Amino acid sequence: MESSIWLWIAFNIFVLALLAFDLGVLHRKEREIKVAEAMKLSLMYIVLALIFGAGLFWLRGHQDGIDFLTGYFIEKSLSVDNIFVIVLIFSYFQVPPQHQHRVLFWGILGALVMRGILIFAGVKLIHEFAWMALIFGAFLIVTGVKMLVVADEKPDLEDNIIVKAVRSRFRLTDRFHGKHFFVRQEGALYVTPLFLVLVLIEVTDLIFAVDSIPAIIAITTDPFIVYTSNVFAILGLRALYFALAGIVPRFVYLKYGLSLVLLVIGFKMIANYLYGGKFIPTEWALLMTVILIGGSIILSLIKTRGQLSEGETLPTGWIPGSGVKEEDEAESAKQKQPDEK
Repeated sequence: MESSIWLWIAFNIFVLALLAFDLGVLHRKEREIKVAEAMKLSLMYIVLALIFGAGLFWLRGHQDGIDFLTGYFIEKSLSVDNIFVIVLIFSYFQVPPQHQHRVLFWGILGALVMRGILIFAGVKLIHEFAWMALIFGAFLIVTGVKMLVVADEKPDLEDNIIVKAVRSRFRLTDRFHGKHFFVRQEGALYVTPLFLVLVLIEVTDLIFAVDSIPAIIAITTDPFIVYTSNVFAILGLRALYFALAGIVPRFVYLKYGLSLVLLVIGFKMIANYLYGGKFIPTEWALLMTVILIGGSIILSLIKTRGQLSEGETLPTGWIPGSGVKEEDEAESAKQKQPDEK
């Protein structure tokens, strides 16, 4: 028990050190993140996760190692859906490239806290009420079907509920003010469009976490593995965004692959509850996830080879609080933000 507590403490200190290094050293100055730099950072976070997984194999055995790698790969794959949404939000609000990292840093810091709470709540529910596995499994299946249905839809951010709520409750400036979320004008406190974007991203991640956390709980109910696999996936999200933002529209089949992964994990969770234990082994779920995600990416790149270029189009999908944009309004219904001064 004591060694387990020290493991938790050591891991969280490591995470805080990574965040401090990221904000205080790598990105102390506001600047645009180049693709090459983002690729290196993304690879670094992946390598760190793999080293951590190897450590679990050594310290806690084969099953915990497999559970972590499966959970990490699933969470990493689902985090790509976040990137689709982030691309849409940043493009719609015309967030200056040099300030995007700041929004993502604070957004991910909030995501770590919110997901930690949801993880412990979900694990406790499963431990106290085993039948919750049926509800979680059914929820994953419903979510997978929903993702399939809206995969090609264009969200209407102009009529988004979250955007309307922020605008109705706060004084909002009509332009960006550098890197600031809040400014004072004529003695009154105002929020900037950067704050509005941050709120939208935070709420989106919270809702997406309700989808992704049951997926990892379907693999293991060990809170340490659930937590660490989520944290490693989230930590690498910023770097992955800057690495993939330009080519995300080419992943035309990835949303279908992600939807099928949720369906597979949902059926696994229900089957294992009904038939006991490891009716569908974790290794099988890992293999199916790799095939579905890898296959959808390869097919997407083949399909869009030579057809799309960076900035030519935007990804599709669902953003929490947004309806579906009418096809004939797809180009005209776009909010304009004045240039930053």
